[in-house]
Amino acid sequence: MKGHFYKPHCKCTTKKCKCSATWSYMIDVGINPATGKRKQKKKGSFVTKAEAELHAANLLIELKQGTYVEEKETTFGEFSEIWLRIYAGAGNVKISTVDTRKRELNRLLKHLKFYKIKDITLNIYQDTLFDLKDSGYEHNTMIGTHRVAKLIFKKAIEMNVIKKDPTEFSYIPKDQKTVEDLESSDEVVKYLEKEELKLFLDTAEFKGLERDYITFTMLSYTGMRVGELCALKWKDIDFENHEISITKTLYNPKNKITDYTLLTPKTQTSRRKISVTPEVIDLLLIHKKEQNEIKMRFRTTYHDKDFVIAKAVRNPGYPETGMNITWRMERLLKICGLDDNLTPHSLRHTHTSLLAEADAELHEIMDRLGHRDDSTTKSVYLHVTQTRKKDTSAKFSALMKSIK
Repeated sequence: MKGHFYKPHCKCTTKKCKCSATWSYMIDVGINPATGKRKQKKKGSFVTKAEAELHAANLLIELKQGTYVEEKETTFGEFSEIWLRIYAGAGNVKISTVDTRKRELNRLLKHLKFYKIKDITLNIYQDTLFDLKDSGYEHNTMIGTHRVAKLIFKKAIEMNVIKKDPTEFSYIPKDQKTVEDLESSDEVVKYLEKEELKLFLDTAEFKGLERDYITFTMLSYTGMRVGELCALKWKDIDFENHEISITKTLYNPKNKITDYTLLTPKTQTSRRKISVTPEVIDLLLIHKKEQNEIKMRFRTTYHDKDFVIAKAVRNPGYPETGMNITWRMERLLKICGLDDNLTPHSLRHTHTSLLAEADAELHEIMDRLGHRDDSTTKSVYLHVTQTRKKDTSAKFSALMKSIK
């Protein structure tokens, strides 16, 4: 081994040290390819020479085995920028996912930004998770933030910036559920009953704003996500076979009408074909005729990108935004006296409940909605089918009582 052990801060004038100075070592760890000169590793703060020798021996073993990593002085904030560029530039991640990762990363930066990434230990990272929990973040939010941290530290190891992943044995803190929590967790997500849906759609038809009736009929009769409806184009509709192809979704996080992006569907199973009734097809044909008249009126300024649910006056032709659809639904719910806390996504749950009531199987509903697995859909389905099973049991009991 080329190197030596010494006490850099020893002030003793005699050969035998009597002060409390600690031991250090300096050994060769290779050649700098840029200069051709030897690279040395210095490490100090050892109480005894034996401790310094043991640490140096372990380092030499790593050098011999080729597992030595020279940890960098990079801060977590600096490396997270490197990671984000690599993550976003991979070419296989949607812009909406990148934006989500940025929000999750920002939570980590509030706690870890100025730490040298090599100095972040399990305890430091675990304390960060505790702090996030104490700040009131929901468990699902914590899961996403923890996922980003694992991606960052994994990449740091791959790039030889650190040796050990501090997230490896960490855990996401979670409150123990009380009896009240368990009881309330059985509550089914809210949706419209069929009588309520009819009232809502009647209100949309006779008291709604332009496109309200076609918009909310499409959402409630197909179970589409709002982003899927906003991205829907006329070429996606097979009028002859009464089918709608779902191949994309609209991404417009800033709600700026002219600044939108079309993305691939949420998941692989989200790509699907939805069969619709002749009534829906007829409604779409009427809407298409009205839209053609609007195109003629704004022929020089119409944003003609084939969108079905398109703006008619301001920014004609541009796709409708999810936020505006939410606002319009809230307006209609208030007019007809229904729960105005319901959202356009509630119509997806409404579609599930009515399909269940119509004796559709769960796997058929999941396929129609573009789900591989979804706990909320299952919850709505089970709620409806359990109610019907009780009705069946009551009918059986009445039948037996009628026997004399």
